Amino acid sequence: MTSYAAASARAEMGELRRLKTLLPPELQSWVLVEGTTEVNPVLIRSEEVGKDEVEIQIDLVKWDQLALDQRNLLFWHEVARIQNDTVPKEGWEMAALAIGLGGAVGELWVQDGLLLLLAVGLCGFSGFRMYQKNNGDKVTREATEADDKAIALATRFGYTLPNAYKSLASVLKTLIEMTPSKGQRQRYEARLQALKRSAAKAKAKTQGSREIME
Repeated sequence: MTSYAAASARAEMGELRRLKTLLPPELQSWVLVEGTTEVNPVLIRSEEVGKDEVEIQIDLVKWDQLALDQRNLLFWHEVARIQNDTVPKEGWEMAALAIGLGGAVGELWVQDGLLLLLAVGLCGFSGFRMYQKNNGDKVTREATEADDKAIALATRFGYTLPNAYKSLASVLKTLIEMTPSKGQRQRYEARLQALKRSAAKAKAKTQGSREIME
């Protein structure tokens, strides 16, 4: 291994260890933080890797292009999704859809009406569940709820409320600029608008509290 590669590997391991310290204590025993090994991975995502374990996977090459505060807030967003229990679970829907389609084709061949009806029903139900899981409004709502909790996590780790909002807004703007998919950009834009509304409410609440104290 060249000295550059060794230094890069050490830097990546150091970043993963640093991020582990940003986990709330109650999550540290069962949430893993790892660099992804996928081809063309997303920047950061979470998945269940066992009955009682969740893994946060990060594309460390893209990750390194972000400022430290941006990384922190994006990481806490993912932590918030785990706390909100909105991490995608190992779904049975794709397997059920495949079984249903296979069954439907098979029953067309043998011409068994009842089994064909059951196979079509399985296809329809699994397809509907997949639609529910990937519904754009639901995905955006879950993401904005995680953004709000990420702000709370940032303040728990020492950020002021204004700086937490600024850092999260900054990373969302960066993601909008670096995302080629129009649909994904629109989801980031929706999150940014929701964040601005949340920041305005928080500012008004803070000002109101000050006026009462005065």
